[in-house]
Amino acid sequence: MRWILVDRFLELEKGSYAKTIKNVTLGEDHIHDQFPNYPIMPNTLIIEAMAQTGGILAGYSLGFKRQIFLAKIEKVTFNDIVIPGDQMIMQAWVDDLREEGCRVKAQTSVGDKVIAQAYIMFVGLENPNGNNGSPKKIGKDFIFASDLLAALGLKLDNN
Repeated sequence: MRWILVDRFLELEKGSYAKTIKNVTLGEDHIHDQFPNYPIMPNTLIIEAMAQTGGILAGYSLGFKRQIFLAKIEKVTFNDIVIPGDQMIMQAWVDDLREEGCRVKAQTSVGDKVIAQAYIMFVGLENPNGNNGSPKKIGKDFIFASDLLAALGLKLDNN
């Protein structure tokens, strides 16, 4: 994983809803790469920010007992651009939750304006060591795991 595109979780409700923020600044390399002399947040990274929000919601909703992987992005629409100085608000709602994965409806807003919307599917794979509380990670990334929440300073109950 190259970027963590969530600065902070504002809300996280198991099996239901997540809300995060990302402050967009000129100090981010990717802001300058898409269009020289016209810094904007790339749409692909807006999708990634929604996926990070939805992936944590999926993992938390499944009790982090499975490793969550992004499976599919569908029905993405963009209504505007994001520029440095904007604060993106990402929201994700559980649309379908099953033991094998989760589908979320996600959206990014700046102020009252909806910038992007998408449906995102995640798959939950069995941990190689089972669900014994100390699973072996399949890969080195931890984006859709409780480790990201700890890195952002969010402590969750174990329920």
